[in-house]
Amino acid sequence: MAKTKARYVCRQCGFSSAGFLGRCPECGAWESFSEAIIAPKHPPKSPRAGYELSGGQAMALSEVPAENTVRLRTGLVELDRVLGGGLTPGAAILLAGEPGVGKSTLLIQAAAKTAHQGGRLLYVTGEESAAQVKLRAERLGLDTSLLWVLPQTSLPEIEREITSGNWNIWVVDSIQTLQWPELGGPAGSSGQIRECAARLISLAKAKGVPLWLVGHITKEGHIAGPKLLEHLVDTVLYFEGERDRPLRILRSFKNRFGSVNETGVFEMTGAGLGEVVNPSAFFLAERPKGASGSVVTPVMEGHRPLLMEIQALVSFSPLAMPRRQTLGVDHSRVGLLAAVLEKKVRLKLFDRDIFVNVTGGAKIGEPAADLAVAAAIASSFLDKPLPPDLVVVGEVGLAGEVRRVGRLRDRLAEAARLGFTKAAVPLGEADGLSGLKMEIDGVGSVGQFLYRHLNYTNRGGDRNQ
Repeated sequence: MAKTKARYVCRQCGFSSAGFLGRCPECGAWESFSEAIIAPKHPPKSPRAGYELSGGQAMALSEVPAENTVRLRTGLVELDRVLGGGLTPGAAILLAGEPGVGKSTLLIQAAAKTAHQGGRLLYVTGEESAAQVKLRAERLGLDTSLLWVLPQTSLPEIEREITSGNWNIWVVDSIQTLQWPELGGPAGSSGQIRECAARLISLAKAKGVPLWLVGHITKEGHIAGPKLLEHLVDTVLYFEGERDRPLRILRSFKNRFGSVNETGVFEMTGAGLGEVVNPSAFFLAERPKGASGSVVTPVMEGHRPLLMEIQALVSFSPLAMPRRQTLGVDHSRVGLLAAVLEKKVRLKLFDRDIFVNVTGGAKIGEPAADLAVAAAIASSFLDKPLPPDLVVVGEVGLAGEVRRVGRLRDRLAEAARLGFTKAAVPLGEADGLSGLKMEIDGVGSVGQFLYRHLNYTNRGGDRNQ
């Protein structure tokens, strides 16, 4: 009988060593080695052995026959939008997110609805028992007559089940729990994740069955799993949100069957995840009227324009170094805008604490919100509210100038739909917005905006700086 031997395997990159190492020489990660018992067996066959994409012969691209693929709807409009219209046969989809954000809830809701349109669905769970999955489904009020559950972590057993049964959709929750016995390393290690995922994806491609893979990540995104699988799967979806807030956003970072510029918005409720069909109204539902430091800006989430409220609070600081704290916007960007306000329009912010927040737990990553952030800071500092029917959009440069932004007409059309009648936009784009039922104000600089909308004049009445 062959003897087993112990190796130490890096959980981040899969590098193995005969002894324990404090730092991985391959990827540089600290304290990432764990002991693995490896049995000297024959190496597993290549997971893609015998699988050919198109017959293995070269042909002119113009002669490749077109495929009329019928997509399978998931029953969730927001999810279908992000997927590009639904599930494609043989597609491997990775749903990644932090533990506890609601990945399993989203997936079991989509699974129950999809099964009624696409046939039998196999839900492989490696983290929960079958009874726990049933309790969640009952709590969500789902019809699970076509939903079959397999509590299993051994990949050979899972392969045996999915090849012997007539399943139309496969779900694996989660890929970190699966293990291939012939490969060394614990479940969740880099080698195990790559091998298990590659074998499952190969089967899905060969049988033309859509495959869902769930993966966990940390806030830094460094845990082995999603980052290792992104090049293997067809679609990568990230489910984001704070545990103490109801808002959840589904983003596509890779999609071979659709656009990567789509987002889905959900709300976590006691009955599961609900689709937010009007996200702009959701973000502005509790907006205070007549409050200083509150500004509404239209941002682009993929191809969808959304209205978000930015709030700022500026107060005197007793500290030698005033605080600059942000939620939902880039911290360094706020510091840059504060410096522009200090230098170009003479707002004395050097002894003030500045707090900036995007309401509803949303995040804004584009510079098109610069003018809105600067306006919120100035409004709070001067204690003057902006008009409640005004939206503000524009990128701010270091000279205090307001620069162009993309898809401005789409942004303002969404604002007009929700009842906003005024818009402060970059001066260079103001002339091309005819036809919108809004009063358009083209501003060339931050100082010009403050003079027109907050009646603030710096440098003895200079209106253009």
